Amino acid sequence: MPKASIVVPAYNVTATLSQTIAALRAQTYDDYEIIIVNDGSTDATPALADTLAQKPGVRVIHQKNRGLAGARNSGIAAARGDYIGFCDADDLWMPTKLAAHVAHLEANPSVGLSYSGSRLIAADGSPTRHRQRPRLTDVTAAHILKRNPIGNGSAPVLRRSTLAAIAWRPLHETERDWVFDETFRQSEDIECWLRLALTTDWDIEGVPGDLTLYRVNPGGLSANTAQQLQSWERMIHKLTPLDPTFFATHSPAARAYQLRYLARRAISDLDGSTARRLMRLSNTTSLRPYLEEPAKTLITLAASLLLVGLGTRTVRKRLGLTDHTASEV
Repeated sequence: MPKASIVVPAYNVTATLSQTIAALRAQTYDDYEIIIVNDGSTDATPALADTLAQKPGVRVIHQKNRGLAGARNSGIAAARGDYIGFCDADDLWMPTKLAAHVAHLEANPSVGLSYSGSRLIAADGSPTRHRQRPRLTDVTAAHILKRNPIGNGSAPVLRRSTLAAIAWRPLHETERDWVFDETFRQSEDIECWLRLALTTDWDIEGVPGDLTLYRVNPGGLSANTAQQLQSWERMIHKLTPLDPTFFATHSPAARAYQLRYLARRAISDLDGSTARRLMRLSNTTSLRPYLEEPAKTLITLAASLLLVGLGTRTVRKRLGLTDHTASEV
């Protein structure tokens, strides 16, 4: 049995899947398997996954489309390792990532979820100037709710026993347990990490280094902000009965942070009107981001006002951007 398993959800990813699998097969830790979960792809991904599964240590599962949460759940059910990590099929792992997390988990038996910082890459794989350098220790449920230090779905590696502690089987499910809630098509990761923090005694810690390369696809970042916010609010509604006092205390600040995050995505698309609207909502919800992260919050506010004041066309011209490159800034 392999000591570790890496689950790769894959949906219409012919452009990036080979690169992702190559990066995973280059891990310095050698006792692991890779499980590609083809989640009902409609392009050439199924055939590509079958080809890649001919390589040693790579398996593939084909299923009807169940979303990212459903693909991860199927991968967890098929995994044989004591440690299970996730890497989306358009992201990459640095060669030492798995080794760092396995060493961290083995040295710290109270830690159930290990994660790392990330570097952001553009759609073509080129590096950007941006990084996710999260808090690594003393992580509480409040930190996860407000700032989610885990960062993205390709960052964590967990113990199998940790995942089992938060698994359940819905009445209509006949195939396998759920760890991620498949009724969520967004916010499924933070819902899972919050449930872990609120209902178990497992510690959540990070390891130093930007060990994940997180791909930011150009265009459309701000197009579905309303849907993203609705999903986040549904997550709050679902989990509030677990600890009503906790959510009453921390939800206003967390909501302000979420609105600021969505505003920053709108700024990445040079969508000034959406960014300004979201920052106004953030400011009326809670001023906690100004107290806890004043520089980042003020920069976000200033950028949203600048975009509105100058106009998107002027900003694009001054930055030398075309519609194709604007969202990569």
